[in-house]
Amino acid sequence: MGTVDKIRAGLIDKILRINNKEFLEALDTLVSSSSNNSEIVELTAAQKKMLEISETDIKNGRLISQEAMDKRNLEWLDTL
Repeated sequence: MGTVDKIRAGLIDKILRINNKEFLEALDTLVSSSSNNSEIVELTAAQKKMLEISETDIKNGRLISQEAMDKRNLEWLDTL
């Protein structure tokens, strides 16, 4: 992935080529709503505890690859 400036410039170039008014209005709504959504989220005690447990698991090497997790999930789905 490129730098923020490269990404921004690429998006601007793409937006300048769009002629669909409805699409641009929808994009404007999306961008406007996401920029207003920068409030700080307070975590619950349970969420903080889960993050602490996750950090401990990472430090102790208790990890599973995405590939292994996908395989496990598919096996689980087959049992339903």
